[in-house]
Amino acid sequence: MALAAKLQLRQSQSLVMTPQLMQSIRLLQLTHVELEHFIDDEIERNPLLERAEPQDDAASDQAQKTEAEPPVEGDWFEAETAWSAEAISDKLDSSLENLFPDDPGTSERLGPDLTAQWKSATGNGSTASSDGFDVGDMAAAAITLRQHVGEQVALAFADPAARLIAGELADGLDEAGYLRADLAEIAKRLGADQAMVAKVLTVCQTFEPVGLFARNLAECLSLQLAVRDRLDPAMKTLVANLELLGRRDFQTLKRLCGVDEEDLLDMLAEIRALDPRPGMAFSGGTSDAIVADVEVRAANDGSWTVELNAETLPRVLVDHIYFAQVSPQAKNQVEKDFLAECLQNANWLTRSLDQRAKTILKVASEIVRQQDAFLVHGVRHLRPLNLRTVADAIGMHESTVSRVTANKYMLTPRGVFELRYFFTASIAASGGGDAHSSEAVRDRIKQLIDEEKPADVLSDDAIVDMLKESGVDIARRTVAKYREGMNIPSSVQRRREKRALASAGR
Repeated sequence: MALAAKLQLRQSQSLVMTPQLMQSIRLLQLTHVELEHFIDDEIERNPLLERAEPQDDAASDQAQKTEAEPPVEGDWFEAETAWSAEAISDKLDSSLENLFPDDPGTSERLGPDLTAQWKSATGNGSTASSDGFDVGDMAAAAITLRQHVGEQVALAFADPAARLIAGELADGLDEAGYLRADLAEIAKRLGADQAMVAKVLTVCQTFEPVGLFARNLAECLSLQLAVRDRLDPAMKTLVANLELLGRRDFQTLKRLCGVDEEDLLDMLAEIRALDPRPGMAFSGGTSDAIVADVEVRAANDGSWTVELNAETLPRVLVDHIYFAQVSPQAKNQVEKDFLAECLQNANWLTRSLDQRAKTILKVASEIVRQQDAFLVHGVRHLRPLNLRTVADAIGMHESTVSRVTANKYMLTPRGVFELRYFFTASIAASGGGDAHSSEAVRDRIKQLIDEEKPADVLSDDAIVDMLKESGVDIARRTVAKYREGMNIPSSVQRRREKRALASAGR
């Protein structure tokens, strides 16, 4: 068979995602904090973008802005949008002061000619304000565990060798304050005697807060009990048998410790008052408060008002006046292409942010519509819901709904919930009625266990029978899984604990 080269025409279809489309999809799943960081990076790279501050609202009255149309109101609720022309718009303002920082990166991007034009228009590009003052700049940084221990090491050891060993021990602390380093390895690495390392460790274990440098939970509790002068033989035995305490085997503990039930309960109360993770007070980080992306309020007509939280919406403006001023000054094609790309990216970003706000509002509104009974009556009335149901109702793809609900929170009259909280598995009804939400069944199991009496502790089989009587068709292994997920011990362990508390009159 002869081989020959020839040309052929072929038509085919393929789905091609542009970089901007991929970026738009990525914006959907960003949290509020991540979105702020992303916009800050875009503003730093793009001289046509700026963040609209609250004080700019008065000046923006003269600006020409575009406002997206709000979603159509449903027949049962009122959807109010917090995004507006003030939040996402294009700015055509005559003021060019404080547009962007005077950094070398701007000169490199614009070139020498455009940089001179920009500095002339903005007053040499100066954006610093001598009147600016931020109280947060004066706040002291949080002290880390390593710093806290280091200060005590400097005061506790005068010998340089002992101080060096203490520093190595401090480096072996985890975030909970436990020593995870091996003493023999430290002694070998430093060329010190292991007895010397153990002696230094004994001193370190007296540091505040008490319990630091413990090598396990039992030693951590023992150190704290010793300071309180409560480490008697009975308490030592109890601390040495924490696994029995975890199993609620109070009969064995009473026999080993040689105490009665009342004394054992007093000892348990002392154990609960101790700190099992003393180093967590110096974690070195701060916990950020959850800021809801969507707010739900009851309307006067009995429906629900759904709106976006203005605090989580970025305020980004595009300055077309500046673009019109500097574009004629471009001396070569490179500068023209740079400005055109900046304008295109700036317009794309504002449109993407606007679309992101609309999508979040649309998904949240449908969730509120589906879970109306939960908002009115509580968790027992939470309906089974999946992503496909919401996606079909609003005409979007399931993956889009998944991205929107990731790390987004809703403020309701019943508290703040992650959007994905409302998506729960379905548990069939025993009588062929409406299915039950798994979250509602968990709450029902917890209530049954909380209401049980010491003489009648419910087994998993008994809970299954009671749920079936109330119309929930559930398997025993599912009850056990839900119970363990809520950190509720088994019926045997609960019976031991409840009987011990009842016999002590507590």
